[in-house]
Amino acid sequence: MSSTDLVTPDAPATDPGGPAVTVSHLDLVYRVRGEDRLALRDVSFSISRGESYGLVGESGSGKSTVALALVRYLPRNGRVSAGEISINGQDPLAMNKSALRALRARTVSMVYQEPGRALNPSIRVGKQIAEVFTVGGQHEKEAMSSAEDMLRKVQISDPGRVMQRYPHELSGGMAQRVVIAMALAASPSLLILDEPTTALDATVEAEVLDLVAALRQEYSTSVLFISHNLAVIAKMCDRVGVLYAGELVEEGPARQVFDDPRHPYTVGLLRCIPRRGQRKDQDRLDTIPGFLPGTGHTLTGCVFAPRCALVQDRCRESEPPLIPIGDLRTSRCYFHDEAPDLPRATPASAPGLVDEVSDEAVVVVEGLSKTFAGGVRALAGVDLTVHRGETLGLVGESGSGKTTLARALLGLTPPDQGSVLTLEGTALSPDARRRSRNTLRALQIVFQNPDSALNRRHSVRSLISRPLTRLAGLSGQPLRDRLAELIASVRLEDRHLALRPAQLSGGLKQRVAIARAFGGHPDVVVCDEPTSALDVSVQAAILNLLADLQKSERVSYLFISHDLGLVRYLSDRIVVLYLGRVMEVGPAEAVYTGPHHPYTEALFSAVPSLDGQRHERIKLHGEIPSAADPPSGCVFHTRCPRKLTTGVCESTEPPLLEGEPGHLIRCHIPLADLRKIQTSESAPSHGGFE
Repeated sequence: MSSTDLVTPDAPATDPGGPAVTVSHLDLVYRVRGEDRLALRDVSFSISRGESYGLVGESGSGKSTVALALVRYLPRNGRVSAGEISINGQDPLAMNKSALRALRARTVSMVYQEPGRALNPSIRVGKQIAEVFTVGGQHEKEAMSSAEDMLRKVQISDPGRVMQRYPHELSGGMAQRVVIAMALAASPSLLILDEPTTALDATVEAEVLDLVAALRQEYSTSVLFISHNLAVIAKMCDRVGVLYAGELVEEGPARQVFDDPRHPYTVGLLRCIPRRGQRKDQDRLDTIPGFLPGTGHTLTGCVFAPRCALVQDRCRESEPPLIPIGDLRTSRCYFHDEAPDLPRATPASAPGLVDEVSDEAVVVVEGLSKTFAGGVRALAGVDLTVHRGETLGLVGESGSGKTTLARALLGLTPPDQGSVLTLEGTALSPDARRRSRNTLRALQIVFQNPDSALNRRHSVRSLISRPLTRLAGLSGQPLRDRLAELIASVRLEDRHLALRPAQLSGGLKQRVAIARAFGGHPDVVVCDEPTSALDVSVQAAILNLLADLQKSERVSYLFISHDLGLVRYLSDRIVVLYLGRVMEVGPAEAVYTGPHHPYTEALFSAVPSLDGQRHERIKLHGEIPSAADPPSGCVFHTRCPRKLTTGVCESTEPPLLEGEPGHLIRCHIPLADLRKIQTSESAPSHGGFE
């Protein structure tokens, strides 16, 4: 959707008496190889004015297809074969091009999962956002000022400079914030959000969700919210629909659905998420067995039957209807009363799953700094150690230096002079091209964006096999055996081996990238947002896989993620970065339960929770400073809600001190005082975690 489609001065006439959105008995097909393949089956739901409605389900379940059908943005081979759609009393399926363009411009804004689909690569960011305001009637100068204000609202540091950049010069998280700014600028009556916060860190996600909530309240905006993050849906949505293989299998008030799910698929999704302090050394996450059926499947009976632990002959013989559960809920399951007691697909515990972390240091980083052109200091004297068999979690907002640290370790970004990086006591060359084959095998990475890591001309078989032959030296039957083992471990199928990346969903691409990284039995794997594109079901399987590999092969992980719940589940120790500096480091439980550095406290308090409790969020002051001109003294003092009034925070950088065994915090406030402050206030020390 271009920015010119987003807003015009006038709004269309609406039907004040009816719902904002009505979808009734919708069937949708894709034409593939001369055959119509059903992608949506008899989907019905409505969204009232000012209501927020969530759609959840695995990739391929039809969530984005529903969103695209609402505004007729389907690909050429897609069409609605039955059913009706109404938006503010208007039928987009019956509109001509002019009327449809007007509907998109005046009524609907959409934020896509991939920001690259909404940003023109040849136009500067500022001009693209300003176009929304010029279409709305503002003069060019005023529009540019409004565009800068919108970037500031979505927590972009140095918005004036960002406006002069092209989209390819932005990080994934920053590009998504730009797209969200464009959508919010339109003040739409219907806002469709398709995975809008996937690439955002916790604090920015919280700010964006607050913006969406404020817009909804101020303008009675209706929201269709699509997300893999069930906690976000629980926080943002009044009602939720659960899609599976193009069918709505459960619907009801969000709180009721998440507290008391009544379809086996919904139960399975919720069990895949780390909750209530789960950790890899205590138990495994549950998973959903099997695979989602392909588009156009010909299954009879219940579509979920092949993966359901409650299945009986009745389920295979006839498709269950949507059965009412009380006045406001429905479930497409004959045995909805038994769904909450669904047997686990994965053992709840795995004794001895993880050994104690060794004292042996595999990776040592000392005084790591990195300065880019323009004096941008992405890293400033970082020290850290990764032990054998350990998972070291790395957290912080976008721009904190997490990915730069990972790239420096892998030899993809040369650090500044004086930085020391060693692998098993041997100095690492700053350039990966000068490293030995064994070093390349030992250090692997799983990138956040699989598209940047997978050659689109190669098949999946070739992509996974290449490191097996070049780094591990496999061929013949051992190669085929290892390939089969890898694709099974990341929940791929044999049919995927002949496909190319362009034929895969985002989640499938990431699975290929993970399989390739583990192919050569590495010693250290840098996981840079490895599950951000995955469904919760596949995410759980990947996290279990990481824990299994750590036990069997003593592999170490540097785990980078915006999802702080995942970091807690998998990590033995946590490092918190801010503007390229280590602000806190310690055992995972010590860092998560507190006392925290004030920055860590704010990060954790921003995380939404599935438990339905409303936790007080610690809001940070001002904007994220530019790494080209960081504040004097403590770099966090410009945003710190705990800043001392003595002036020491502004004048003196605090040292990284050990307040408890193994737990270090860079703060002028003594650890005992931090504990008193954070314990006495209403926000729990664990922030939004259960």
